[in-house]
Amino acid sequence: MDDLTGLREWETGNVQLTPRARAAAQARLLGAIDHETRRGARSGLPRRLVLRGAFVGATAAAAAGVTVAVTRDPDDAAAPNLTTLSAAQILRKAADTSRADRGPLPVPRDDQYFYTRTYTARTPRNGGRTRTWTDESWMSVDGSKPSSRQEYGKVHHDPPLTDHEVQWPPTVYTKLKKLPTDPDELLAMFRRGRPDSPQRDADTFGEVCLLLQGPRVMPPGLQSAAFEALADIPRVRIDRDEVDVLGRHGIGVSYPGIGFAFLFDRETYAYLGLRVEGFTNKVVNGRWQRTDPYEETRSLQRIAVVDGIGQRP
Repeated sequence: MDDLTGLREWETGNVQLTPRARAAAQARLLGAIDHETRRGARSGLPRRLVLRGAFVGATAAAAAGVTVAVTRDPDDAAAPNLTTLSAAQILRKAADTSRADRGPLPVPRDDQYFYTRTYTARTPRNGGRTRTWTDESWMSVDGSKPSSRQEYGKVHHDPPLTDHEVQWPPTVYTKLKKLPTDPDELLAMFRRGRPDSPQRDADTFGEVCLLLQGPRVMPPGLQSAAFEALADIPRVRIDRDEVDVLGRHGIGVSYPGIGFAFLFDRETYAYLGLRVEGFTNKVVNGRWQRTDPYEETRSLQRIAVVDGIGQRP
């Protein structure tokens, strides 16, 4: 019995799904099979048991009503192209893209620097002109040398890190390499054994955003693992028609109540950067207050390994 035949037989003996819900079930099933097959490969479970769990979860979710959008192939008006509105599926596609695109970055030596160039655009939410910055940073690979970084056009000179200094997210490459590249292990690390709750998931989502916002360089497999870990967090959602600092339209993935969203290319699911919601802190009547809310997008555009501060690729 193939998987979609199972869906039809399940429907025969249970509730009759509307066409919209049936399409949702098929889409959810395909996504669940993909996810559970990956999980099963890591756990060693037989494929039949893996797919049974995926089937039950997908059909139950579809009966409850999963949102999907049906589009058509412009070259074939009679052939529908099903696109699910599942944030988890987009994150897994982004993980696949990240894993496949490792780029030409060489393995760095401890005495070298990571060069990054970041584009940032900030727009006041109450009206006003958009400000843009192009920031460059030179971060010591092992932290033993001074580093130089820009934030919103201002240059900061950071002294060498000490052995006892605790920094999160880490910028030292050897510490980043110690983070798990298995999605389940990485998610467990972020959750730290805390009980299941929306607050735990919100904190986890926020910490992954901090990990990926830079300037730092991800060792192979870490960024893709982070996206797959996020895919297992309930309540992640899609923000449609996001625009990054370069004007590229993409898909945003966010979590309710968190002022960060990941931006992905609509076609390739390549990671474009982050959307950030924030406030300006000002002293008002002798007290610090949040004023002037803004929204900004950040896009890491260039990564390279260089031998010294001021050197560009």
